[in-house]
Amino acid sequence: MGFAALEGHAMTRFASIARASSIWAFFVCCSWTLCASDGRPEPTAVSSRVIVVVGAAGDEDFSTNFVHQADLWEKAGKQAHGSVSVIGLIKDSATNDCEILRQALENEPKESSTDLWLVLIGHGTFDGKEARFNLRGPDVSATDLAAWLKPFRRRMAIIDTSSCSAPFLNKLSATNRVVITATRSGNEQNFARFGRYLAEAIDDLASDLDKDGQVSLLEAFLMASRRVAEFYKIEGRLASEHALLDDNGDGLGTQADWFEGLRAVKKPKEQAASDGLLAQQLHLGQTKENLSAELQLQRDTLEHEVLLHREKKGKMLEDQYYLELEALLMKLARFYETNAMSSVQPTEGQKPEESAPDTK
Repeated sequence: MGFAALEGHAMTRFASIARASSIWAFFVCCSWTLCASDGRPEPTAVSSRVIVVVGAAGDEDFSTNFVHQADLWEKAGKQAHGSVSVIGLIKDSATNDCEILRQALENEPKESSTDLWLVLIGHGTFDGKEARFNLRGPDVSATDLAAWLKPFRRRMAIIDTSSCSAPFLNKLSATNRVVITATRSGNEQNFARFGRYLAEAIDDLASDLDKDGQVSLLEAFLMASRRVAEFYKIEGRLASEHALLDDNGDGLGTQADWFEGLRAVKKPKEQAASDGLLAQQLHLGQTKENLSAELQLQRDTLEHEVLLHREKKGKMLEDQYYLELEALLMKLARFYETNAMSSVQPTEGQKPEESAPDTK
């Protein structure tokens, strides 16, 4: 989520606050500069690290589907200057893909400014106690994967597109992680179509709900979930899968139909924190502002403070809410003034008031 989208939420209110009038022109300038989508310098090679794991297919039709999904993820990652590895497709490799995955994660830096994406494509099982992702050779359980990922402190996206995958969310949920599963229960055992729709959405600007020129993981999740719902409606069938997203570390997860725009309006528990704040900041590769990985993390931290503050709306005095919001947006604007504005020029003919639509 770029600065322009955040700025759009508060700009109208700031116009009516006298003390904010002195910064109006500066925010408009930021919106003009950072919304430009043409005439930009080529982005520097800032990569995300993507590990795609293709599970045991068991059937040729499934195999074709899974390979297609892997190809889409690999294409999206590479187009975004990412580093992509695919496990499970080399036919003459050892059949113990579980060990190959464990070793791949062991070799990854545990702390890094580069986001790590782990995408599981295939079938899953659940015996009432433990969920597993099916691989050639031994399967990997949610408990196994949780242990392998425990040392990681870097920002991560973990996506399990298999049936019966919900218990993985419960086990893998943690701070600084987005965890997505294709089902909301280990008992949703039918083949899940969510994975294909997600792979198609992650690099499709039709999924760009806030119109900032890039697709966040949250936007792809919402688009894929919408397409799953449409599939079952057209087929006249009762939906047998309901994807979940968790990025607040509470292990509960939120369904796509609990969002309005990019904002969760329903929670699994009354006092639970909202999901979606981190997921809307994750993009596969560099964002449009031409920032290094380190600066992207700094920017995301500042934006996250704004998003968290917005959760307080209606729970504190209105004037105090907007004064604190103003201070947070000023910090974010100063960051861009220092790190981004000198390298980005507005599109010829673009007016300053052109900014991303409100997606609250």
